[in-house]
Amino acid sequence: MSKPSIASLFKPIAAIWLSWWTQQTPNRQDRFAFMAPLAAVVLFMAAITAAFWYLRYEELDREQEVVRRDVEYAQQRMRLRLLDKQAQVMRLARDITDGGTNKRTFSTDAKAVLIQTLEMASLTWVDPMLRVQGTYTSPISNTTLTVAPGQTIAHSETMHTFQLARELQQPVYSHPVLEKNPTTTAYAYLQLHVPIYNRGKFEGVLIAEYSMEGMLRYAVPVEVAERYAVSLRDASNLVLAGQANTAKPKVTEVLPWLFKTNAYEVPITPVGYELALHAEAYRTSSGLVGNGVFWLVVALSGITAWMLIGTWRHTKHRVQVQQALIAETNFRRAMENSILTGMRAMDLKGRITYVNAAFCQMTGWTEEELVGRLPPFPYWPDEDRETLERKLALELQGETTSSGFQVRVKRKNGEVFDARLYVSPLIDARGQQTGWMTSMTDITEPNRVREQLSAAHDRFTTVLEGLDASVSVAPLGSKELLFANKLYRQWFASTTQGHLNLVTQAGQPRSLPESEAASDDAEDQDDGLMGLPTEGMTETNAENSEIYLPELDKWLEVRSRYLNWVDGRLAQMVIASDITARRQAEEQARAQAERAQSASRLITMGEMASSVAHELNQPLTAINNYCSGMVSRIKANNLSEKDLLKALEKTAHQAQRAGQIIQRIRSFVKRSEPNRSPSDVGAMVAEAVELAGIEMRRRQVRLSQVVTARLPAVNVDPILIEQVLVNLMRNAAESIDLAKRPFTQRVVELKVIPRKEDDQAVIEFIVTDTGGGLPPEVLERLFEAFFSTKSEGMGMGLNLCRSIVESHQGRMKAENLYNAGELTGCRFSFWIPVR
Repeated sequence: MSKPSIASLFKPIAAIWLSWWTQQTPNRQDRFAFMAPLAAVVLFMAAITAAFWYLRYEELDREQEVVRRDVEYAQQRMRLRLLDKQAQVMRLARDITDGGTNKRTFSTDAKAVLIQTLEMASLTWVDPMLRVQGTYTSPISNTTLTVAPGQTIAHSETMHTFQLARELQQPVYSHPVLEKNPTTTAYAYLQLHVPIYNRGKFEGVLIAEYSMEGMLRYAVPVEVAERYAVSLRDASNLVLAGQANTAKPKVTEVLPWLFKTNAYEVPITPVGYELALHAEAYRTSSGLVGNGVFWLVVALSGITAWMLIGTWRHTKHRVQVQQALIAETNFRRAMENSILTGMRAMDLKGRITYVNAAFCQMTGWTEEELVGRLPPFPYWPDEDRETLERKLALELQGETTSSGFQVRVKRKNGEVFDARLYVSPLIDARGQQTGWMTSMTDITEPNRVREQLSAAHDRFTTVLEGLDASVSVAPLGSKELLFANKLYRQWFASTTQGHLNLVTQAGQPRSLPESEAASDDAEDQDDGLMGLPTEGMTETNAENSEIYLPELDKWLEVRSRYLNWVDGRLAQMVIASDITARRQAEEQARAQAERAQSASRLITMGEMASSVAHELNQPLTAINNYCSGMVSRIKANNLSEKDLLKALEKTAHQAQRAGQIIQRIRSFVKRSEPNRSPSDVGAMVAEAVELAGIEMRRRQVRLSQVVTARLPAVNVDPILIEQVLVNLMRNAAESIDLAKRPFTQRVVELKVIPRKEDDQAVIEFIVTDTGGGLPPEVLERLFEAFFSTKSEGMGMGLNLCRSIVESHQGRMKAENLYNAGELTGCRFSFWIPVR
């Protein structure tokens, strides 16, 4: 007996399926036809997602094991390195106890340790009172222990670890510390405190400071650092050093199979759990898909394709019919919706039979609310109902006009707008009239524009009449005055003479030649430029000038330009503004500025009073000593004529020196009118250096000068430029003094060099100090009037300096100086053009 074939087994199933399918309605067939491919696609996506999820899980599990092994290896290497360096530090501590290392040799011994330990930033020896006995800092690493020998360390973490090492009598590691500085990068470090005991007596601690970046760079194996994103973190998971940008939260144990990660973290001994080594593997490929998944994808794809083909064949015919119907409907609907004019159809009795979308949008009523309605219609305003009923009756009788008529229409929200209606008969395909077609256009905007134009003309006239400037327009070659506002008529009456006088005194082209102005029949003269192109004249900018009219006793600012008048003639418009008050205010401001500059020099000398007194005290003391010595030797009859002459010469030299100091100060503070003249730059700099040098010597600040030889003369007021230089050099000396710089860094540099600024030759003056610089918020307001960082300052010095420089067509600026992120001073510079 033969076995049944597979085809014979599927025949009954196919017959049952076919019988069931033919019994279904077309709608149900369509529904099943679309559901089967959807189910196949969903199943396909679920299988693919599950397969790739499983492969990803296996891959992460292998990566996690590799990460754990490599991180533990790196942790062991770091542990052995820390223990080895701890032993070296303990040997150095024993040398200190045995006397082999003292304060004089500590730097040499510490340097030998730091050369072998690149991750160690510094070694510091402190006594039981935390006073520094000796310290050495690595030149390639940052450190926080910058306290000089003899000073006391006041850092809280250092003091805490110091007490702990003293109590436990064994080496102690501090908590990792991350120092943040807004001007430099963050610095993380770790300290090792090794106690020093001599015969049971505590004699201090040897502090070794490790840089976190150095530990990561030199203690972590290179092969581990290349394969992973390695970082050092503290107990709160804060990144102290490494490649991680931000600290990531630790992975929890909730659903580890779902959220498994390829990162691993292990604490570093002997530091403890306060410091951990964290590593995360770089992303790798997810591997290849297995054969089972591949054949599953193939099978599901075949099922999906078969179901989609069957569905497509079933729905192809229906889709064609539907597309033709939809295209026809959409075309007609698009035509209706694209019309911006509202369309309304009525039958012969006045009942609405059709409205388009534009009509519904205009009125706010929907098509369902309007179709079938008889008059009165809902979009009729209540106050216009009787009028609209009469017009509708005339429409139904055929009494319409081709130009239409204007009505008011009320929207559903109660808003009323203006519309124009056009009515025409509606003829069907058999040529019979079935109703009336009405088109409606919203004319609210044109009416509004017409009203605005009228109002704009009124406003224009009102504004010109109310201007506080005289406005006049006259054509070229004629005595006619085309336009004159109220102020012009008050000043010059309604004649062209005032217009011509303004143009003449302003030095601009006259609107009317003198020969024609004197002629009585000048009104009949033609435009001399008629027929020539006038675009260039009318497009040029207005010409400005300031004149004085004795008959009005006023200063006027006159502006004129050419324009094409409404009748096509070329005309000239003149605008004259009264600037008498402004000219008076400018004169007053100029006088006040001169007084302020003089007062600033007096204030500067007042602030330098103690320095000037100290400077004068030296020659006066020398004169007194010479005179006292000569009197004593004369009384003792022990003074020769040669010695007397030599002493008198020295006395005269000191008196001349004191007189020169007083003369410079007198010429500096003496009030004088601004006097710009070609001035020698070197002489100005020398005078300013002599005056500022008094203050610098008092503050023990050295001045370095770099003045280019053979500089060209500049057209300036030398006293004012000297005032600027003195103020800048004094401010530089004060900044250095406030910053408490050591003597080697108390330097002010003055440079005077020629250069180019926008293709213009200028002389640049640069004053550079080594002070504490200026905060950003001070730099923004540095040149404001009455703004000062000094408690007793008036805030006028730098403001006046910038005003003086800008009055000489120059520019001044200030900027901070940095060295590797550290603020090292400030630079003020200004330049004066060479005339």
